[in-house]
Amino acid sequence: MLSHFQIAPFKFGMIGSTDSHTGLSTAEESNFFGKAPMVEPTADPVRFEEAITGRMTPDDPSDDQVHGMGLASGMTAVWARENTREAIWDALKRKEVYATTGPRIRVRVFAGTAFAPGDLDRSDFAAHGYAAGVPMGGDLSGGPESGPPQLLVKVLRDPDGANLDRVQVVKGWLDAAGGLHERIHDIACSDARPIEAGACAGDAGSTVDVAAATYSNSIGAPFLQAFWQDPEFDPMQRAFYYVRVLEIPTPRWTTHDAAFFGVERPDYVPPEQQERAYTSPVWYTPG
Repeated sequence: MLSHFQIAPFKFGMIGSTDSHTGLSTAEESNFFGKAPMVEPTADPVRFEEAITGRMTPDDPSDDQVHGMGLASGMTAVWARENTREAIWDALKRKEVYATTGPRIRVRVFAGTAFAPGDLDRSDFAAHGYAAGVPMGGDLSGGPESGPPQLLVKVLRDPDGANLDRVQVVKGWLDAAGGLHERIHDIACSDARPIEAGACAGDAGSTVDVAAATYSNSIGAPFLQAFWQDPEFDPMQRAFYYVRVLEIPTPRWTTHDAAFFGVERPDYVPPEQQERAYTSPVWYTPG
């Protein structure tokens, strides 16, 4: 937020990548080959001591989050009009892209000021979204009489992955005094959980069996969608909105390794994580 609003005039989209140096494109926690060849899968505990980002404070023993904490990968999703190099680069340029932590979650977002809840079920959902609003990575503008931004969001789980826990809108804005703010709104919850004060009532739970490094899709939802309208919109404030999607908990790569090799799982990292997707923002600028 700081760089966008107060320092640099750039508006960046979201992408994900593996940040690995193995030449492999494995994206699953259950098939993680490490960030470098010297820590490929092995029963040697040194595998769990891989420094992901480099220790910022070498003499501080509490700085253990750099070891074994990284997830297996990231991935970039592109909404391109066709599967060609030109179309993909065009989509990247207009920021109609989003990132995931590895799963192939499908997320579609349109923002505008003339949408209605019933638009979620239109047979021409995408065509209407483009005609009446802007996709992720787009810009909205308005004046004192502008209505609040409205988002249409559809999410489908990775067909081979975990069910969905919830969908969120992350809003950031700049107030009249130059203060920066951010707020997270849950907009869709699995398992018929209601939204109370902007948040899903309770957690989805977890089905992770740590010893076996397995989970079940007996909780969560394969598909979620939502119409959301900013309840605190000020037409004179700059703002951005992006969508974040959380899966139900699944085993981390350290849990998979411990189960496969029959070694002790490191106790300084959690046994599970919630993989996610996060979209490029839509920016609102007063006219």
